[in-house]
Amino acid sequence: MASKYIIGSVAASFAVAYICDCSVSDGKLFGGTTTKTVSEEWWEETDKRANAWPRTAGPPVALNPISRQNFIFKDHSRS
Repeated sequence: MASKYIIGSVAASFAVAYICDCSVSDGKLFGGTTTKTVSEEWWEETDKRANAWPRTAGPPVALNPISRQNFIFKDHSRS
């Protein structure tokens, strides 16, 4: 019997938290705007920097979750 009150109160608290989150962040309840530094050219420059990092990873691997064997594919075109 107490479980229905617990489940209901947990669901209600999640609903209240969601409404508060949406009203504060999306509705700008306390005012404010997005900063001027976050512009289209800022996003482009950030993407350029993120994509410019060298990728240091191993060879491609095909995962077989059924037999739990991993097969490494070797690229013979590079040799």
